Amino acid sequence: MTKPSALSYRPVAIILHWLVALFVISTVPAGIIMLEEGLARSVQDRLFIFHKNIGVVIFLLVIARIVFRAFNPPPPLPSSIPVLQRHVASATHIGLYGLLLIMTISGYVYVIAGGFPIEGLDAIGVPHLVPEDEGLSKSALSIHLAARFVLIALVFAHVGAALYHWLIRRDGVFERMAPMLRRSSQR
Repeated sequence: MTKPSALSYRPVAIILHWLVALFVISTVPAGIIMLEEGLARSVQDRLFIFHKNIGVVIFLLVIARIVFRAFNPPPPLPSSIPVLQRHVASATHIGLYGLLLIMTISGYVYVIAGGFPIEGLDAIGVPHLVPEDEGLSKSALSIHLAARFVLIALVFAHVGAALYHWLIRRDGVFERMAPMLRRSSQR
């Protein structure tokens, strides 16, 4: 087991990070496949249900991450990281949080304003927060569809930067969020 260091994220932040990553990565192919023409309706329905309900889970996890981060700031980056790279990393994180909120909220508004259920929320009796409104639903869908490209680009940038720090720079930045991968010489 890896010994935590002052430069590692706290375990709660690590767990929330990887859960959000797992769920986001799972919703992308589901979102693409569910829109394929010629797909069996039963498969399409299951993918829509999965996509909508995991979107709610992502929203709750992102809110939990933001609240946790507000009270538990991330560890400082190593002093070897240039100032510009620090600003880009910060902007990327803010962008990821913002886009995840935009995607989940626009998805929710699209579904509810379109008169469709979100099965998990309906099952526990959560009231709809927006009225049925075709125009609102279409606007929310437009936002959802446009924001996905920016979100995917930021996810690729984030993953690329993490891999760069892990495989090329070998400066411990990646291991802050994945302490189990910390090299034995750093333990």
